[in-house]
Amino acid sequence: MEPRRQKWIARALLALGLALSLAWLGRLDFSEKISTNVLDLIPEQERSPEMSLVRAFAGECQARAVFFSLETGDTPRRSAAARAFIERLRQSPAFTEVVAMDDPTARNELGRHLFERRLDLLLPAWLARQHTTYETLSPAEPWPAWLAERTAESLETFLARPEALALQELLPADPLLLLPELADRMRGLADPTTPRPGTTLIWALAREAPLTEAGQQPVFAAVEAALGSAREHAPGTTLRWTAISRFAAESRARIEREMTLLNTLSLLAVLAVAALCVRRVLKALHLAPVLLGALAGAWVITTLCFDRVHVLVFVIGSLLGGVAIDYGFYLYLQPALHPGESYAEKVRRLLRPLLASALTTVLGFSLLFFSELPLIRQLGVFVSAGLLAALATALLWFAQIDSPYMETRAFARHRISPANAPRWRHPARLALVLTALIALAGPFLLSWHDDIRDLEIPAPALHAEARELRALFGETTGRTLYITRGATPSAARDALEQFIEWHRDAFPGTDCLSLGTVLPTTEARQTTAALMPDLVGFPEALEAALGRRGFEPGSFAPFAAAWQAWLARPSPACDTLARDLAGALRGPTALLLSTRPDACWFATVATHPPGIEPPEALATVSIQQLESLNRLFSRYRFSALRLSAIGLGLVGLSVFVIYGLRRGWCIFAIPAGSCLFAFGMLGLAGQTLNLFHLLAAFLGVCLSHNYAIFTAENRARGEEPPPSIRLSALTTAASFGALAISQIPVVAALGTTVALIVLAALLFVELAPLASRAYTPAQEKRPS
Repeated sequence: MEPRRQKWIARALLALGLALSLAWLGRLDFSEKISTNVLDLIPEQERSPEMSLVRAFAGECQARAVFFSLETGDTPRRSAAARAFIERLRQSPAFTEVVAMDDPTARNELGRHLFERRLDLLLPAWLARQHTTYETLSPAEPWPAWLAERTAESLETFLARPEALALQELLPADPLLLLPELADRMRGLADPTTPRPGTTLIWALAREAPLTEAGQQPVFAAVEAALGSAREHAPGTTLRWTAISRFAAESRARIEREMTLLNTLSLLAVLAVAALCVRRVLKALHLAPVLLGALAGAWVITTLCFDRVHVLVFVIGSLLGGVAIDYGFYLYLQPALHPGESYAEKVRRLLRPLLASALTTVLGFSLLFFSELPLIRQLGVFVSAGLLAALATALLWFAQIDSPYMETRAFARHRISPANAPRWRHPARLALVLTALIALAGPFLLSWHDDIRDLEIPAPALHAEARELRALFGETTGRTLYITRGATPSAARDALEQFIEWHRDAFPGTDCLSLGTVLPTTEARQTTAALMPDLVGFPEALEAALGRRGFEPGSFAPFAAAWQAWLARPSPACDTLARDLAGALRGPTALLLSTRPDACWFATVATHPPGIEPPEALATVSIQQLESLNRLFSRYRFSALRLSAIGLGLVGLSVFVIYGLRRGWCIFAIPAGSCLFAFGMLGLAGQTLNLFHLLAAFLGVCLSHNYAIFTAENRARGEEPPPSIRLSALTTAASFGALAISQIPVVAALGTTVALIVLAALLFVELAPLASRAYTPAQEKRPS
């Protein structure tokens, strides 16, 4: 092909690719396409109980709850300021419910519901307990007479207690003491701390899920407006508040800033190293289109393949520049073999190692498409598409410039002369032996730990404020919250009973409080049905027993009427009782249970710090277990390890197929040794590894695999290793080294690991020839 025609075809293809990329990216709604939700890192089809509960919490009121501490000071205008704040929030469409914690309305509504349904809810468990006692004692009296006498005795004892004065109006309808016993048992379940004077605690429920844009900015605007209304009455009013939406918005903003910073630093680091190592700095700008083409291709293909892409894919993938520039270096730094060598001849000469390095790397990353984790699948697509786009861009870009060659500075291509080689042989061998010892021994010192919280940017100030506020609302470090689940409310209630029995043995002497115990268990309902034929006349027997203790006849007529009405109607199902109870909950108590078909569970508050986890058979997990999801991520790590091993096996096999067994082994030994050395260094440093160290190792092996191929190709032609290897390794290390400043722990871990591997690969490439007695560097070929 004529050079002029070659240039115009290359320019046309580049322009077409640029136009299509800009057209696609320009039409995207990035707020919808790019996700910062940590739950999007987990497969939607994940069936683990923990993940099901986390997803349920993300959309339910547990995630939409907002906690406020309005501090007006002890001023006469305090009440007016608090009312103004609450009313302004209630008027906002961003909130569905706003409750002042000192307002008794929600508690009164719940108490009224429990009173009206006391026989349906509380009587079965009461009867079961009484019958168990009766069988244990085996008294001579018949069961109905014994129960009436025991009930009368318990009532008489209760009336001698001081707190009975507050319940005088309730007792004629509840001589069984169902509600007083429940109130005593539930004391402290959701009891907020008494705030200091001048402080009003407010609980609110946002309308939208906090991990969506609709659940963030409208909420923030409503809070600012409400605070302004409060300050109209008390100018010195201050507000502390916490919500998941605040963490989500802060995380999104900081990730976006970090993504911009890391992209910029990566590009500048790559170009800075390139500019330092070449003679004419301006010519290094020809490498920029290769980087931009790689990133554009990766963005376009990834957003085409997935409906939503997590922002971490772009944060991690932004370091693709350190990989993509390999192809530009290898094409741009290779001098002509002879005067007048055309670009087409040069490409044909270099195409084999370029294709071998690109396609084998893509082959390895293609295995990540089968990962369970969406992040890993998306990262596999991003890197694979970026590498292919980088290779295509490099081939086309250098095809349309007049002189596709850039000479490096002397230090960038410096080699030890044959005369000085013996002097360096022993130090080189010693260094290789030392690296081999580290590679063999260091990995045995490694430990592994996966935690989903490592995926987020820490926000210590927000977390500290959240802990202080939640403590005011009754959440303390000395408590543990458990979640017991079931396919139906009835199944969840039975599981809750089994958990309470386990907890009683595992943590003796501690309280275990759950609103779910208001509902009757299946066993209690069956016991009630079996006992009721003997208790049809129980109200009359009870009145006679109370009369013998001095109570006036007819004092408990309301109870007798309620008993007869309860007997006359069918017993409602437990699921119906659970849904009615959930409908009566307002404010923070609504967080204590869920009766949704896809999320049936009860919360239990235990008065002890977190300890041993319940067995899986109890269908119960602690909230600490939900927050970490360590077991779930460990399973994904093993899945990623399996895919990585298969991918590396395919990379090694492809090298053996292309280069034969002997040369293939020499090539594959460099990336494998580099990976072991990096893990050895991390092990000696006492580093705890996670899933993303594993992904970094896979990426680093693929990178160092390129250096091994380029070195082998030049050695086969009797040439020195090309200077492109040095520049590529240094730019890659600089690019991934930029990740060390990341505030996201897994991103920093990934950058450190990759940088270690590529620098180790460069070390092996440089030292291996020096350690050999056959070291005879060829004269560097320069263009005429």
